[in-house]
Amino acid sequence: MGGCVSISSKSDEERISPSCLLIDMFRHKRSRRTFSDNATTLQHLSSIPNRIFTNGRSRSSCIFTQQGRKGINQDAMIVWEDFMEEEVTFCGVFDGHGPHGHMVARKVRDTLPLKLSTFLNSFESKQNGSSANCCNGNIKSDVVDPENNISAEEKVESLWREAFLKSYKAMDKELRSHPNLDCFCSGSTAVTVAKQGSNLFMGYIGDSRAILGSKDSNDSMVAIQLTIDLKPDLPREAERIKRCKGRVFALQDEPEVQRVWLPFDDAPGLAMARAFGDFCLKEYGVISIPEFSHRVLTDKDKFVVLASDGVWDVLSNEEVVEIVSSAPTRSSAARILVDSAAREWKAKYPTSKMDDCAVVCLFLDGKMDSESDYEEQCFSSATVQSNHSGNALESDDGQNSEPCLQRNFTVRSSEDSDQYNRVHLDIKDGAEDQNWSGLEGVTRVNSLVQLPRFSEEKPRP
Repeated sequence: MGGCVSISSKSDEERISPSCLLIDMFRHKRSRRTFSDNATTLQHLSSIPNRIFTNGRSRSSCIFTQQGRKGINQDAMIVWEDFMEEEVTFCGVFDGHGPHGHMVARKVRDTLPLKLSTFLNSFESKQNGSSANCCNGNIKSDVVDPENNISAEEKVESLWREAFLKSYKAMDKELRSHPNLDCFCSGSTAVTVAKQGSNLFMGYIGDSRAILGSKDSNDSMVAIQLTIDLKPDLPREAERIKRCKGRVFALQDEPEVQRVWLPFDDAPGLAMARAFGDFCLKEYGVISIPEFSHRVLTDKDKFVVLASDGVWDVLSNEEVVEIVSSAPTRSSAARILVDSAAREWKAKYPTSKMDDCAVVCLFLDGKMDSESDYEEQCFSSATVQSNHSGNALESDDGQNSEPCLQRNFTVRSSEDSDQYNRVHLDIKDGAEDQNWSGLEGVTRVNSLVQLPRFSEEKPRP
């Protein structure tokens, strides 16, 4: 639908007639393979080229995770180059919580990208046989659809927004009905980024974060936060939860940490306002609808860092950018960042249990170290087949592949949980500052305080 345009391709002479950017993208992809069949794809994820999910590197990125001191590593991460076509890279970090949080995070890591591609594929099928405004690689905002009076930039941004929203919704729906995964009191955050040419499309829930390392007018590295930590201390998040009869307040011994509680019980005390899973709270204001944003990259933008809150609890955005930009090799940046976070945990909070840390560093110029530099950092150029903690290979439902979770280390012990006095959060109407993003507080606590076994049929007061 809409007007027909021609745009320049990478060739000096060749002109591309009216084929939409994303239709062209899928044609490239389908010439190699198709991922529309989720069931088949899930069985062969480990063999897909240019997809890394354990400690290692790709052509333009490095990733690293380290288990904390709370039990099994509940963080997961992924970089998938050539995700839709040669110019599209998908990145994600997922931080699980609750007794099955590690399996939720890995399930989301494996399934969410497939759902995103499925919804983008559905767009192609709808557009077959019709012309649409488009561009190839980079979006040009001066290309306008004469019928709808919208630019190609707005059209593609709207498509990615819809794809993120639908894929997140479908992901949460699948978790709810999963036959082998109990997500009633378990869940996961998600911060996901799709880089297409010079465009960055982001969808995220929870308190994992993405930042951009860029150069300012003085050629100095600066940190630009790309996402907002979606916690209950954000006024708009707290107001939504309260409208749904959920409760938001902090415990007396951690007044800086607002948590979400059931209306009829002082549980579970979730320290985030949006998450996959956590179905005990889905009727009371905790949602899985992602925030979406789009950023056009420039030559001054150097790298993107995605990380779980185990990093952000002890390091500032500026410190993270300094650590990554000063790493001796790009392939070592993620590992050095996690090591730095571990040292800060020991120095700042010696009596606290260090949280799991997961980091993705995506270098925007698409370059990485030489193979010799990479090998000096003790990595393998192939995808690593076991994670930093030596865990076995992961499966969809965790059966016969994960170490047994003997204790839920994301929950406080009974002696730590006695005699909590609650301080209620008082939100004033209209008090939200549009520029406030809840980034200053340092959280050293678990995502969940306690997890008694609920019954979904428990009557409300």
